[in-house]
Amino acid sequence: MSADLTIGYDGKPRCAWAGAGDTPSVRYHDVVWGARTDDESAMFEALTLGVFEVGLSWSIVFGKRDAFRRAFRGFDIGRVAAMSEGDVDRLVEDASIIRNRRKIEATIDNARAMSSASPDLPTLAKSYEVDRKRAPRSIAELPASTPQSEAFAKQLKSQGYRFVGPTSVYAFMQNVGVVNDHLHGCFRATGYRSHAR
Repeated sequence: MSADLTIGYDGKPRCAWAGAGDTPSVRYHDVVWGARTDDESAMFEALTLGVFEVGLSWSIVFGKRDAFRRAFRGFDIGRVAAMSEGDVDRLVEDASIIRNRRKIEATIDNARAMSSASPDLPTLAKSYEVDRKRAPRSIAELPASTPQSEAFAKQLKSQGYRFVGPTSVYAFMQNVGVVNDHLHGCFRATGYRSHAR
């Protein structure tokens, strides 16, 4: 078995980044990451985690996921879009999240963009969906960004989204299942036309 896979606590093979125990990271891998969704709240959460991941590691950001949910009102787009400068000041003091004013402000701006942009984010994401013939064989095969994520990021910026570079947008695409990057051998690597090279 590839070093990029691990056998989990339940005997299932998984992408090694998820870990092997019965943990939130494993549950996220099994249920959320790579699962296609058009749910706007779920998409806003994935976009926000990507904003905060810029310059940091996924494990740091994911470890604060529940705190981000509390801070950003359950990722309710309308409620976040209505947040004020006072809310920003309060969140900058909130030690349970990553206290970066620019990223907090970007999250509020992104909620406002989601509320008004056309086409909406689910429609836009669908237009960048990747139809792979086979699962990637290793972590080394996974790109940091792609021509699709570059074009997607450019379109998002034109709609008023912030902190949406090609790399963070590619992570968003992975999170919401626009691209399925579960590795060959992972039990979640399904839906491909073929696993052959």
